Amino acid sequence: MTGPDSPATDLHSAAVPRTGGFVASDTKVITTLAQRADFLAAARARHRATPGFVVQARQRPAAAPGAAGIRVGFTCSKKVGNAVARNRAKRRLRAIARLVLPVHGRPGWDYVLIGRRDVTASRDFWQLQADLAAALAKLHAAHAP
Repeated sequence: MTGPDSPATDLHSAAVPRTGGFVASDTKVITTLAQRADFLAAARARHRATPGFVVQARQRPAAAPGAAGIRVGFTCSKKVGNAVARNRAKRRLRAIARLVLPVHGRPGWDYVLIGRRDVTASRDFWQLQADLAAALAKLHAAHAP
């Protein structure tokens, strides 16, 4: 058994930058949306419904602060269930965002993932990943110049 100060269990090591978001790969840091205005702006932008969740996507203006990175927000209403069900659904959404957005997301875009009742928490994880990849492909294809 390793001690609490061993490198294998140290979650706050110097190798991981503290950016207020999560590190998805060596080069892309994905930050989390925190302000209500950002969620409202994404709600007015394009969206794509999938069997497991809804994705809202918005390209930020180039002059906006932090316009270079990918930002993502997560939300589940009380329709999803009690607090335990909502938190489980959001954990799954965070996990698929961590895996899919570095590959299929675009810098300078905000994404909001909205959980669905009974589906987000129970759908197969690989299907959720495929749903997000397909939704992002359609959202970005519609925006291609």
